[in-house]
Amino acid sequence: MDEIYKAIERVFDDGRSAVLATIIRQAGPSPRGTGAKCLVKDDGSFVGTVGGGILEARTLDQARAVFETRLPARLHFSLNGTDVAETDMLCGGQVEGFLEPVAASDPACVSLFQGVGEDLRKGQRGLLITLIVPERWQHGDKPKLFLRKNGEIFGSLPGAQAIETAVSQELKRLMGERHLSIFEMTDDAGRGVEVLLEPVAAKSLLFVFGAGHVSMQIVPLAARVGFQVVVIDDRGVFADPRRFPEAAEVRCIPFEGVMERLTVDGASFVVIVTRGHMGDKAVLAQALKTEVRYIGMIGSRKKRDLIYQALLAEGFTQQDLDRVHSPIGIEIGAETPAEIAVSIVAELIQVRAGEER
Repeated sequence: MDEIYKAIERVFDDGRSAVLATIIRQAGPSPRGTGAKCLVKDDGSFVGTVGGGILEARTLDQARAVFETRLPARLHFSLNGTDVAETDMLCGGQVEGFLEPVAASDPACVSLFQGVGEDLRKGQRGLLITLIVPERWQHGDKPKLFLRKNGEIFGSLPGAQAIETAVSQELKRLMGERHLSIFEMTDDAGRGVEVLLEPVAAKSLLFVFGAGHVSMQIVPLAARVGFQVVVIDDRGVFADPRRFPEAAEVRCIPFEGVMERLTVDGASFVVIVTRGHMGDKAVLAQALKTEVRYIGMIGSRKKRDLIYQALLAEGFTQQDLDRVHSPIGIEIGAETPAEIAVSIVAELIQVRAGEER
C-alpha cells in the first residue's frame, strides 16, 4: 500500500494525472484480495497490481475511459466463463474494482493524498471514506474524505454530512479494522449510498539486531503478522538472506554506528538480540537517541541492570531507559527460542495495537 501512495505523490510532483484502481469486492478464489491496488499513470505505465492477466488488462482498458471522462468507474469481472475464455485465470471467483481519477490539477485531491502520505510516513492510522457511486462525482465533486485519528479531515462528502458524522463516531473502531468494507448508508437527503471505508496504515518496520537462533524464530513470526523485518548482524556468515527468507532485508553492518546507516523513524520497532552484552549495549545506546516507537532488549534483569548502569554513567537518563522493554517480551514462561519469539512478537503486536487504536 505504501508504494501506491508514494507513487501518487510522485504523480503530483510531476504535475500529471493517474487512475487509482482498487479491488473493493471479491468472492471466491481470485489472484488478489480486496484492497489490492494499481495506479495507472497517464503515460500508460503503472505501479502495483490488481491480479495480472486479463483482469489487469481490463483494468488498464477501463482506466483509459476514466482518463477521458475524469469520472470514476466500477469494473465487474467474473473469473470463469466468457470473461476468462482462452486464458489461464479460471479461478472461478468474482471481482469488482473501483477506478477513480487522481490529478495534480485538483487541489482537494492533492491535499487528501498528501495527508495520507504524511500519516504513512509517521506510522499513523487513518480512514479513507469514498462514495463509490460514480454519479456522485459529477460536476467536479470528489466525494472522498481522509480522517486522521485525531479527527483532522481532508476532503469532503458533498450532500453527505450525515455519513461523515456517522463514520466519525465510529472512527476508532473502523481504523482498527484490517480490511476495507462497503456499507449502505444514508445521505443528507435520505438516499441510500454505497460507502467504501478503507483503513490506512503503514506496515510497521521492525529492525532485528542479531541473527542468531532466537532471531531465526522471531523473523518469520513477525513477518506473518504484518511487520516488515530487517535483520542486521556484524557477522557475514550469520547475516545471510538464505537464513531469513521471510525478511525484507538482511544486512551485514558493524553495530558501532549502525543507526546512521539505517532509515529509522518514529514508526520503527527495534528488537536487540545480539550475541553479547557489548553488542546489545552499542545498539541500545544508539536506539535511545532516536524516536523509534519500540525498543526491546533480550536478557536477564541482571544483565539489563549492568547495561543500564553503564548508560547512566555515559549521560543517559532514567527517562531514556524507561523506554526500553527489558527483559523483552510478554511473560509467558518462555524457555525455548520458539517460545521466546512468541512472547516477543506478542509484545510487538500489543504495542502496535495500543498506540494505533
